[in-house]
Amino acid sequence: MRFRTILALAAALGFAATPLAAQETYPDRPITMIIPLGAGGSHDLNARVITSVLPEYIGQPVVVQLMPGAGGQTGTAAAAQAQPDGYTLLFTHNFIDQLQQHVANLPYEPNEAFVSVARVNTGQPVLVVRGDSPFQTWEELAEHGRENPGQLRFGHSGNWGAFMVPGLALLNEVGVQATLIPYQGGGPVMQALLAGDIDFTFAFPSVLAGQDLRALMVVGDEKIIEDVPTTTELGFDIVSNIGIMHRPVLAPAGVPEDRLEVLREAFAKLSEDATFKSLMERLGENTAHMDGAEYDERRRQQSDEYKALVESFVE
Repeated sequence: MRFRTILALAAALGFAATPLAAQETYPDRPITMIIPLGAGGSHDLNARVITSVLPEYIGQPVVVQLMPGAGGQTGTAAAAQAQPDGYTLLFTHNFIDQLQQHVANLPYEPNEAFVSVARVNTGQPVLVVRGDSPFQTWEELAEHGRENPGQLRFGHSGNWGAFMVPGLALLNEVGVQATLIPYQGGGPVMQALLAGDIDFTFAFPSVLAGQDLRALMVVGDEKIIEDVPTTTELGFDIVSNIGIMHRPVLAPAGVPEDRLEVLREAFAKLSEDATFKSLMERLGENTAHMDGAEYDERRRQQSDEYKALVESFVE
């Protein structure tokens, strides 16, 4: 009787242990991080830092996949169609995520297609010209534009993207007509500026180091470059309000809550990592982390802000 009891207990324990042993540990393979922008831009550089440190907290490599095109929608649409299993993430920005739905027919609804993992940081675009440009100040650039309508060539990183939005708002406010030339990301537009194909563009601090450039203006109210005025100092409040970039990591909607929590916890730990902070500081970037649940609320606010912006330009 005792022997049978022991066998029965062993069988019961074995039956209970089998499902636990078979459970999948997430993640158990590399995670892909899609960037819907080109090589050499600030997202690419930020991602290289993120993916060099994040594996320590996620337990698996994170592989960057650059997918530029269609103003960021090539990579974004691919991420929206990916399996919501936590193995595909999207590293994007607020202009692609929340503005473009108001200027194009998208095959998805952003706030239904994605859920936020975390906002990694924010960025203030800097208006730059080549180091040998005749324009020494923003005022000189604007005056030339007013006197020569359409002659200034403004290169940006894609329609209604991180550079077009503050640039168009700025040109509209000062009454300057310029020729807008889109490129597939921050890297290509910077190459165009250095080659002399355009007169000015915007860039983020992470791509300014070592380049033969002259900064004329910083978007926002924080003075991040000495002797370079901010849009707030110059009185361009609307540009300051809508021109700041938020860099979030999103996941396809429907990812299991336990996996989403693993990702959110990993990014929270990443934001406090000393090596990560040091590397981001070298890039000239901040580490203004925001939890995904909080950033999802901010995304909905952004949608309303950009809808009003687009409607104002249409009018």
